[in-house]
Amino acid sequence: MREEKTFSSFLLLFFILISQTTATNYPINVWPKPTTFHWPNPKSIFLSPNFTISHPYHRYLTPAVDRYRHLILSEHHRPIITPAINLTSSIQLQSLIISVSDVTSPLAHGVNESYSLSTPSDSSASAYITAATVWGAMRGLETFSQLVYGNPIRVAAGVYIHDLPIFTHRGVMLDTSRNFYGVDHLSRLIKAMSMNKLNVFHWHITDSHSFPLVIPSEPKLAGKGAYSNEMMYSPADVQKIVEYGMKHGVRVLPEIDMPAHTGSWAEAYPEIVTCANMFWWPAGSSPALAAEPGTGQLNPLIPKTYEVVKNVIQDTIAMFPDSLFHGGADEINSDCWNTDLSVQKFVASNGTLSQLLEKFVNNTLPEILSLNRTVVYWEDVILSGNVKVNPSLLPPQNVIMQTWNNGPNNTKQLVTSGYRVIVSSADYYYLDCGHGSFVGNDSRYDQPPGTDQGNGGSWCGPFKTWETIYNYDITYGLTDEEAQLVIGGEVALWSEQADSTVMDSRIWPRASAMAETLWSGNRDETGMKRYAEATDRLNEWRYRMVSRGIGAEPIQPLWCLKNPGMCNTVHSFTS
Repeated sequence: MREEKTFSSFLLLFFILISQTTATNYPINVWPKPTTFHWPNPKSIFLSPNFTISHPYHRYLTPAVDRYRHLILSEHHRPIITPAINLTSSIQLQSLIISVSDVTSPLAHGVNESYSLSTPSDSSASAYITAATVWGAMRGLETFSQLVYGNPIRVAAGVYIHDLPIFTHRGVMLDTSRNFYGVDHLSRLIKAMSMNKLNVFHWHITDSHSFPLVIPSEPKLAGKGAYSNEMMYSPADVQKIVEYGMKHGVRVLPEIDMPAHTGSWAEAYPEIVTCANMFWWPAGSSPALAAEPGTGQLNPLIPKTYEVVKNVIQDTIAMFPDSLFHGGADEINSDCWNTDLSVQKFVASNGTLSQLLEKFVNNTLPEILSLNRTVVYWEDVILSGNVKVNPSLLPPQNVIMQTWNNGPNNTKQLVTSGYRVIVSSADYYYLDCGHGSFVGNDSRYDQPPGTDQGNGGSWCGPFKTWETIYNYDITYGLTDEEAQLVIGGEVALWSEQADSTVMDSRIWPRASAMAETLWSGNRDETGMKRYAEATDRLNEWRYRMVSRGIGAEPIQPLWCLKNPGMCNTVHSFTS
């Protein structure tokens, strides 16, 4: 214990002295780049075949330690370019000693994920991780695993790291309604997120297309609304996914999108859904009933609606322990509601559709808050040009807004109104963009040769490259005070044209690009964007993710990584 305390005191003093040092192009790098990385004399030492990791026992840290020890001893990573560093053969690294200040802090929004890491450069036989919480210790374990390579196994020696994220919310949103993803695939997503120090799996579970979540008090919703009995998530499945997330330091944030995007509810309760199962774009000049095929919106005028919704809210929250609950509230379609006779009578009596949405919010928000949850809504609920609620109904202390439209302009509007914000700008963070339209019988694709194809039918095209994602500053145009309300960001994969067969390649390594910018930023210590030097690092990291079982797509020919600098737009070499 005295040794750990002495080391901690030394490390604190050391990091004060080098507080703003950042890694440039070391022979071994970590993704995402740590906020402070110091390696004054790059060299390596062998890892003992009897390597051990000592740590305080914890329900989730202990399996993480076991997992990383197995990875460290079995991965034998071979970098594309062999690191040009000397081997110090006089010692072997025998152990990694982890100390945690607070082993009781739960995995929750805002938890401290900081850690410090040191590997020896002299006769010491131990490396050290000190962390405020077990979740920070998990981040340190991931960093340590990336400093290990080769066969026989070597580890970077004389490395000093102090690390913590800029943003507390760093996530991936996946839609499992339009196409189904099995539990094993969701677990693999969480595994990859943990590798990239992402900490929130935003699970968009239900939509108009299917209702795959089994609600114990409302079994008909999945029984009739899921694609099949094999395409459902039981409470046991949810528990497995949540526990897997906890073991990897990843929270699971459930979204039940409503009152729009609820056509699948009509399979069980047609009486509470308007315009269900109608053709999405009626013939002639009639407006569309939904943003895409798959119509249906809950009717706020029907008492039965709230009976079902409250059961869904209660059972979902019982399955998901996270302090956040996502209530959707995006893309309310006026014409869908107007197909219903009760809505028509309401409007004829001087009611408005915005009042309908307010009625829904007033009947559901208190239920969610009573279950000790903070609510996340898509920004449409107050920013839509057609149907929206008065912001006074959504107190910022209880509500977080997620923005997806109009880039930094909508972010600015939301923080100016006092809301905490999650950024998922479709212009930068939508991973499904650029694959064209999924609707059939589309005359846009029957054009004479030479016709300008525009965005290829993709409403949010073009494809968002990793550099586009990496270079986006989610607090662009905000004052320092306003920027404090931006809690982080999420890349989003909507699944009209995605399922488990392409999940890995659609998400990775582009989500890795966001992961680094939200962890340590996208600029170097001089304030310059660092995407140029990030290219080789991301190439190498993608290669390592693939070796770990993640089907990340390549960002360049392998030749580029073997010939640093030769694939840049401006001729330069990295070292």
